[in-house]
Amino acid sequence: MATDEVAKPLPLPPYPEMILAAIDALNDKNGSNKSAISNYIEGKYGDLPPAHASLLTAHLARMKESGELIFLKNNYFRAGAPNAAPKRGRGRPPKPKDPNAPPPAPKPSSPRPRGRPPKSKNPISDAVAQATSGMPKARGRPPKKAKTAPSPSPSPAPATAGSVKRGRGRPPKVRPVVPSETAAA
Repeated sequence: MATDEVAKPLPLPPYPEMILAAIDALNDKNGSNKSAISNYIEGKYGDLPPAHASLLTAHLARMKESGELIFLKNNYFRAGAPNAAPKRGRGRPPKPKDPNAPPPAPKPSSPRPRGRPPKSKNPISDAVAQATSGMPKARGRPPKKAKTAPSPSPSPAPATAGSVKRGRGRPPKVRPVVPSETAAA
């Protein structure tokens, strides 16, 4: 029975422990890339599951998201490593603020507030005023007012006898009149 316990291989430690041990053992000032970490784990622990590559990728991604590892220039660092560069956010960094610059001027407020005007605070007085006027308020949009006859106003350009107001869009194509067609008709 004692030989069964000795021959049994030691169980693998969790992947995060193996990854951190590999980064510490490799001790590269530029960080350790995924293939170097994988080669170290394969060399030290030997008997790995068949899905080792995908497990390693998943655990590296999870540790990077949780902040245990810092990923910089395709290499992984421990989060507390003194030589690791500080992680920068996405996008362009903001311009440095000039402490001697005057504060920005406040924006002028518009003379009229934007949006729909507020409803009346007292709807009862509105209803009483409408009831006393005699007619109920019509629903919907009010009808358009009828146009009155336009007063003759001096036009800027004098109208000629042959001028016709042009319609909108492209004018129709004018076909030339063929003399033989006019004689036959």
